[in-house]
Amino acid sequence: MQSRRSPLKSAVPSNVVSPVRRCSRTACGRPAVATLTYVYADSTAVLGPLATYAEPHCYDLCAEHSERLTAPRGWEVVRLTDASAPARPSGDDLEALANAVREAARPQGRAAEAQSGRRTADPMEVARRGHLRVLRSPDN
Repeated sequence: MQSRRSPLKSAVPSNVVSPVRRCSRTACGRPAVATLTYVYADSTAVLGPLATYAEPHCYDLCAEHSERLTAPRGWEVVRLTDASAPARPSGDDLEALANAVREAARPQGRAAEAQSGRRTADPMEVARRGHLRVLRSPDN
């Protein structure tokens, strides 16, 4: 006996299952961005990019929960970085930004002096490095 329903009509549409993987943490409905795996033999928690498919022994975490992740005492957390993710600023980047802000905040007269190497005629000033000045002793 054949079914009266066609194969397409036998599939039950479901609004419960989402194509987007969600965070595994209880009551968190945010989209998952990382996968957490425990390596019990090494006492290590490995947090890496979102796995290509969900596995029962892995936990998908959202951005907030993956950043706040801590491991049990005596365990190590290994964070694998995604090569396609944007790099975080380094110390050199932050120093360059600070120097650019200082240069932009410097008054125009001083900026021109710094560029040309000339200084105002201050009899007390011997040398200058950035915003610091070396002054002559008042006894001289």
